[in-house]
Amino acid sequence: MVELIDGMANGAVGFEAKGEVTAADYEKVIVPAVEAALAEHDKVNLLYVLGSRFEGYELAAMWDDTKVGMGHLFAWERIGLVTDHDAYRRMVQGFGFLIPAHVRVFPTTALEEAKAWVEGG
Repeated sequence: MVELIDGMANGAVGFEAKGEVTAADYEKVIVPAVEAALAEHDKVNLLYVLGSRFEGYELAAMWDDTKVGMGHLFAWERIGLVTDHDAYRRMVQGFGFLIPAHVRVFPTTALEEAKAWVEGG
């Protein structure tokens, strides 16, 4: 399940994944929020939280994640991933340079710092 994080600054969207992330989460939560932000801004900042309740992605959701990211490849300004899951942290640290945006990974204890950074602070 993915929930929209309320209270993000204008031009920023935030999501928190809990349990297993499904293709329906992309269809109902992530894609509409990203599309709405891009309708108002040329560049969007993204906060994505994979906390202790996150259990992983179903295969179709992984594909949807790729489509969202690549479909808007040049639309991202800042991307902040908040997680203590080593595999996801390492993946972003290893391949984040391929994304034409500022990308940072934060531990879950630094959620507020991550949110401030994503919002431009």
